[in-house]
Amino acid sequence: MCAIVGIYGNKNAARLASMALFAMQHRGQEASGISSSCNGKIYTKKDRGLVSEVFTDEALAYLQGDMAIGHNRYATAGSDSVLDAQPVYAKYKLGEISIVHNGNLINKDEVREDLIDKGAIFQTGMDTENLIHLIAKNTKDHLKDRIIEALNRTIGAYCFIIQSRSKQFVIRDRYGIRPLSFGKLKSGGYIVASETCTFDLLEAEFIRDVRPGEMLIFDGNCEPESIQLFEADFRPCAFEYVYFARPDSVIDGKNVYTTRENMGKALAKRDVENRAKYDMVVPVPDSGVPAALGYSAQSGIPFKYGIIRNHYIGRTFIEPTQEMRNNKVKMKLSPMNSIIEGKSLLVIDDSIVRGTTSKRIVKMLKEAGAKEVHFRVASPEIKFPCFYGIDTPTKDELISTKMTKDEICKYIEADSLEYLSIEDLVEAIGDNRHYALESFDGDYFVKS
Repeated sequence: MCAIVGIYGNKNAARLASMALFAMQHRGQEASGISSSCNGKIYTKKDRGLVSEVFTDEALAYLQGDMAIGHNRYATAGSDSVLDAQPVYAKYKLGEISIVHNGNLINKDEVREDLIDKGAIFQTGMDTENLIHLIAKNTKDHLKDRIIEALNRTIGAYCFIIQSRSKQFVIRDRYGIRPLSFGKLKSGGYIVASETCTFDLLEAEFIRDVRPGEMLIFDGNCEPESIQLFEADFRPCAFEYVYFARPDSVIDGKNVYTTRENMGKALAKRDVENRAKYDMVVPVPDSGVPAALGYSAQSGIPFKYGIIRNHYIGRTFIEPTQEMRNNKVKMKLSPMNSIIEGKSLLVIDDSIVRGTTSKRIVKMLKEAGAKEVHFRVASPEIKFPCFYGIDTPTKDELISTKMTKDEICKYIEADSLEYLSIEDLVEAIGDNRHYALESFDGDYFVKS
């Protein structure tokens, strides 16, 4: 669920790219990187850490040129080293190239083994590096043709931005699983980014979403060239609306905040018989807030910030180890004792993945004096690992594969537990299209 951005045709390309990455810090906190192009040479700066730590004034001064691509890393493939930060850069027969990627390639091991058998030497553990080798080993005279042939061997969820010394190639997979939009900067040039929240910060006019199976080519013309590489079978990821995207983003035409509010309303409609039990609706901040507001609006039960979040602590779900997630939860969330003491709470979170965070939250609220804690989840049970870009690689990490709903309720020590149904989730987002729901229904529709 990484963040990617491309800036083309603006003299402050790298600085704008860094601002866009800052706006999308929620999509990855392990590493950040930018490649710029200037006078036929590509310059790259990447490192572990947050955007504000990596891109100092000195670093941005180094990244000259009127085009740049950038990346925030959230690890689903590779290891936690600076080598696995992006962009991925290489020199090859046609010159220099740099790539950023959001997603996960399901045939990465098969392709990598074949490349190694043919003499390729890999520097990272990332699936993204496969594309570099496929392009470099191709014998076509033009980069566009090499990219197209490489993509024919690339299966999975992906948004790529590929930068040469003078062009940018933007590609979204045929299913449109990961989000990607492009717009026009008021200060000149174009922007392509994972989320539209970047457009607001950079004062860019939204043009449209990159279509599933489409390649855009920015090469100095007034408008980018569009090529439909693959027949579209649109299946955007539902988890973008549940958790990953920023609430002020619009993903494929749907406002994320509104969809989350609808999820909360749907929970309230299913909970009519129990409403009299609850004194207040309490969100797990921040991703549970819109759903809690929706529940409160639908039910008439007062909304209260019974849990306060320390905003200097990042997202816990995307931390790479369980120990780090546990420590972050303790540092991040604090109960409002004076508000919740003696009260029956209806607590809303966006999802339950491993169950450890929910257990700590319930325990924290009861130790702070809550009489009852009723837990509601604004998404269905996550029963299957996702291989399209979310870090749940095995069933062993998912609590809903090992326990029933009643067992989970007992484990997290809640007084009751309910989830949103898959049908209600789809209706809340908008039932005018199909979605990637593999985490909930096990439908792995991308075939290798």
